Amino acid sequence: MTIVAHEYTHVVGVDTHAATHTYAMVNTLTGQLAETKTFPTTQAGLDRATSWMTRRSAGGSLLASVECTGSYGANLARTLDKAGVATVEAKPPARKNRTGSGKSDPIDAEAAARSVLGAETASLPKPRTTAEHHAELQLLLAERDYLTTRRTAAINTLTAMVRGNDFGVDARKALTSAQIGQLSRRRPGKDLALGVVVRRAKDITALAVELATNQARLEKLVDTAAPGLLDLKGVGPITGARLLAAWGANGRIRSEAAFARLAGVAPIPASSGNTIRHRLSRRGDRKLNAAIHMIARSRQAHDPETQAYTAKRLAEGKTERETRRCLKRHIIRQLYRQLQRITA
Repeated sequence: MTIVAHEYTHVVGVDTHAATHTYAMVNTLTGQLAETKTFPTTQAGLDRATSWMTRRSAGGSLLASVECTGSYGANLARTLDKAGVATVEAKPPARKNRTGSGKSDPIDAEAAARSVLGAETASLPKPRTTAEHHAELQLLLAERDYLTTRRTAAINTLTAMVRGNDFGVDARKALTSAQIGQLSRRRPGKDLALGVVVRRAKDITALAVELATNQARLEKLVDTAAPGLLDLKGVGPITGARLLAAWGANGRIRSEAAFARLAGVAPIPASSGNTIRHRLSRRGDRKLNAAIHMIARSRQAHDPETQAYTAKRLAEGKTERETRRCLKRHIIRQLYRQLQRITA
């Protein structure tokens, strides 16, 4: 077992913020705080901070423990990765651990450095933001979430409008794309109520076009970042992008079991008395969990092998929920091996 204090001579903890980052360097041999510095978050400031780290460590082995690598610390993590500085994610200190020491940027930066000194190097989480194409994936996925939310809200609003008025459309069920298209092509003239409905229908149509463009971009990016991933059964552009966004750089997720825990599909014992069963974890990346769920449902609907597996499990006496839990665990095992091979 190799811990950080045995492998690195210096650890730099970083407390990240919007305008500035505070850096605290700790000598792992003595445990002494060597120096604390604050630099701006501009690219020039990040380059100065990287230069300060490497110069201050005097040629020794250096590890950066950075808070919030998925938000404020994302650009710093990418800059350090390009400079060849080993970087790990640091958890912000718990509130109960601040009792008696208070809180400030230098204190939090030092805490980030000291939090990893006794940790095993193999168990430290690496930033996912250092992976190639990760920034583009995150932006496109965030855009898709935004567009989907707007489109859903617009459809609900239009449905309420149509149900409360007579526009010649049957709105007893959810409006179809054909009905929305029909409304968007209406000519309202001086009818103010119809004009409102037509504008909402055109908004929905425009959002559908943006979503289609977003999906095409995601498909191209996923195919570039992980060739062959979209060939797996049930994996489409959206689920593939979710997988890559959670996967990050190759080697970040140390085992197949760790990937299952991240996806929230690691089985947890839930037995009592004569009943022996397991349930799924409620923790982990919920968007990744949703992607795994979509892959499982797609395979159950269209893949003969998965349908045979489902029938076998049901015949053994398992419920549909337990069968889907087993299927998700199998899918994670397959995806882990494929992602390891594709991104190697």
